[in-house]
This record gives sequence, C-alpha cells and structure tokens, in this order.
Amino acid sequence: MKLSIGIVGLPNVGKSTLFKLLTKKQVSIENYPFCTIDPNVGVVQVPDERLEKLARFSFSKKIVPAVVEFVDIAGLVKGASKGEGLGNQFLARIREVDVIAEVVRVFENEKIIHVHKEINPQSDIGIIETELILADLETVNKRLIKLEKEKKAGYDKKMEKQSAVVEKLRQNLEKGIMTRNCELTDEEREIVKELCLLTFKPVLYVFNSSAKNIDIPEELKKKNYVILDFKAEEDLAEMSDNEKKELEPSRLNNLIIEAYKLLGLINFLTTGDDETRSWTIKKGANAPEAGSAIHTDFQEKFIKADVIDWQILLNVGSYANARENGLVRTEGKNYIVKDGDVIIFKIAP
Repeated sequence: MKLSIGIVGLPNVGKSTLFKLLTKKQVSIENYPFCTIDPNVGVVQVPDERLEKLARFSFSKKIVPAVVEFVDIAGLVKGASKGEGLGNQFLARIREVDVIAEVVRVFENEKIIHVHKEINPQSDIGIIETELILADLETVNKRLIKLEKEKKAGYDKKMEKQSAVVEKLRQNLEKGIMTRNCELTDEEREIVKELCLLTFKPVLYVFNSSAKNIDIPEELKKKNYVILDFKAEEDLAEMSDNEKKELEPSRLNNLIIEAYKLLGLINFLTTGDDETRSWTIKKGANAPEAGSAIHTDFQEKFIKADVIDWQILLNVGSYANARENGLVRTEGKNYIVKDGDVIIFKIAP
C-alpha cells in the first residue's frame, strides 16, 4: 500500500515550501494567496536505514523503498465550502488522501502576509476545521436525501441502518464534532468510510516555527503534531554535507514517521540478490494479509512464511547460519507480522 498525505492550510503558511523540501521539486511559492492552483503531487521515499544494510548483506542489485505520496493543495480560506477562494475543487482533492497534514503558521514575519492579518494558530485551525465540517454536512445531507428516495422505492434493512448512521453523523457535525471523534461501532465505521468524509480523515498538525521553544496552547498539545522550522530546513537543503555536520540534522522525516504512527502502519522487508524492498502494511496484519502487499496470490495461495528479524539476520551473517541456529521461524496464517520482519513467503503453485 502507498500512503498519501495532503498538505493543507491557510494561504501563506508554508505549504508549498514544505512540499518543495519534501519532494525536492521546484514549485511556485510566491507571496500571495492561491498561488498553487493545480495540486502538485510528489513521491517521497520512506526513511529506512535497514534497507541499505540488508542490501549490502544480500548483495542486492537494487533497493526499493516504501514511498509516500505528498499532495500540495492550495490554501483554504473561510467560505471555501461555499466556493470562496478556489473552493470545492481543493476540498475534493483532500478526499483522495489518507492523512491530512495541516500546516499551521506560528512564525512572525511582516514581509509575509497573513490572510487574516494576525498570527493565531488556534483560530487558523478553527477556520480549516469549520470548512471541512461544512463541506461534510453538505455531503451527508445529500446522502440522506438520496437514501430517503431509495427507501421509498423499496424497504431495505441495510438502507435503514445507513440512514441511521448518516443521521448520527449529521447531528454530530452540526454540533461541530469531527466525524473521526464520533463514537462509532466497527459496522458503522465501514458505512462512514464509503462517504469519504473530510472530517473522518486523521490529521497531523505541522507547526511552522522558527523559535526553538514555541508556546503551544494546551488544547493543541492534545493533537498529533510535529514542529518544523521551514526556513532552517530550506537553509539546510542548500548546504554541503560538510556544512551540515556542524548543525542539527533535518527533522523532515519526523513528518513521515508520525504519519505512519497515526495510521498504524509498519514495514516488513524482503531481501535477495535481485532486490531489497520495504513493504507497507497495517499494524496487526497477519502473514497472508501482509503477503497481499506483494501480490494477491500471496494471500490466496499462502502456505507458510519464513520469518527473521532484520537485525538478527545481519548479526548472524547469513541465512545459512540463521537456519542452522534455529533463528528463522516458520510461521502460519495466524502469525502477526512485526515491523522489521524479513519474510520469505511460500505459496501454492
């Protein structure tokens, strides 16, 4: 699976700068709202030091890392759900991503215009959340009308259940409660997923600050967030490797790492003389489910999996030594794959 992260925020908070830093793409970052009209998309490698070490171990011809797709979406403004600014075309683009990375401006700079003339992180977050809620309210109201018409055409218990869930969402949204914070059963969650609601998506807040110790309001500390100094990251990107040695390392990878945690994702590994590769799966996946990341046959025709932790494999020096010492385990369908497992799948012909 490939993780997709949509970078959102008000105009002039640093979204396109972050996108450029992450993807090394040159995108337009002029100092005015709605500079980014068409969404920019870039694919970034997931940081994983294990791959290079395993590739050397296996004399692999190539390394294939897991990747994250970043989508830079133009600045949202108050009224976007009603078409203000560049409106719903951007809200629609957010529906396609797995995680929303909301860039929040914390830095002061009189040369860079704030769309609301003041630096107020809580207010900025509130504006974005309100627009997402309003957009979702429109979606659920349309869904309720459609379900009512379908119910009149013919009674269906499944349809009645859907109506009850969607009505529950509507009532919560009208109270300002994000869908992801609603109390839902597993069955209800499956119904909600079909609606592709913006407020159901997990959010990772990215505080753009040049201060060493920023004062984050207590309410915001309860959220999932990372703090990045975009200006310092820009400076680092332009320096030579020797110059970088004297400074603190880049913290850009923290964004990807935290997004993985937020979604409950891990990576297992495969290695051989042809390639060493990282595969992204949901934490808690069993061996056949993990195998489906490679090919559906690996799940449907699964027989067993030979498993060893990547570090143990490196420590013993070879697969032969690992097998001789009983360190390679043969696991069945119920084995829950762990982050860093090196796996060889055996499937039926």
